[in-house]
Amino acid sequence: MQARHVLSAIAILGMAAQAQACELSMALEQWPPYLYSQPTGAPAGLDWELAQAIVKEAGCKLAVQPELPTARRQRLFEQGQLDLMLSASDTAERRRYARFSLAYRHESVGVFSRSNARRRYQHITSMDALLNSKLALLAPKVGWYGAAYARAQPTLSATGRLSTFTSFQQGLRMLDAGRADLILGDSGALRHAARAQGVAISPLPLVALRAPVHLMLNKRTTTQAELDRINAAITRLEHQGVLGAIRGRYGEP
Repeated sequence: MQARHVLSAIAILGMAAQAQACELSMALEQWPPYLYSQPTGAPAGLDWELAQAIVKEAGCKLAVQPELPTARRQRLFEQGQLDLMLSASDTAERRRYARFSLAYRHESVGVFSRSNARRRYQHITSMDALLNSKLALLAPKVGWYGAAYARAQPTLSATGRLSTFTSFQQGLRMLDAGRADLILGDSGALRHAARAQGVAISPLPLVALRAPVHLMLNKRTTTQAELDRINAAITRLEHQGVLGAIRGRYGEP
């Protein structure tokens, strides 16, 4: 009987040690207000705070690597050299090499005008309305911004009404200079960049995309059990209002 108790104690200690050993590596990126480096080099942002809370609640910790270019970060993840990526869309292609948590927030792609001109564009409530207008649009050069925009993009390009940019800073300078009437992009990132540059923008009724985002875990380097712990942590923190409070500080619903 005593030996059985000793074995049980060893098993419990082993399980505790395994839980403590849960460490997830990720690389920094510059994607304010979601994830970015402070002047001190410390990570910050909405996704960082949400991920920290979730991973801690799951009994794990984050090991942060220096910033990497987007393509290299994705390649290292696919090669099994990174365990975690934030703000990921769940796609069939990615499920070959990744597993996805429950959604921990939603992304929103909006269309904005300069604030002093917003009343002119309140009738733009859909991509069809935008296509039927004579308005010019600025949009990011790469990325997925919803099926409606994907359908409209060829027509906008063919009629010379679409200009692209590689950073929100560049896009906002183009908008402010009158290169186009409207600008499309991630709503939170656009608002953040506009505040930083002192460009006053306002949203149109048109929302191009609203979709859930997830923590993306590497199938090679993480386990289903770790994903289960993370999902349980998300569920508890949502119920307690912890994640909602973090999102609320950044103006997210």
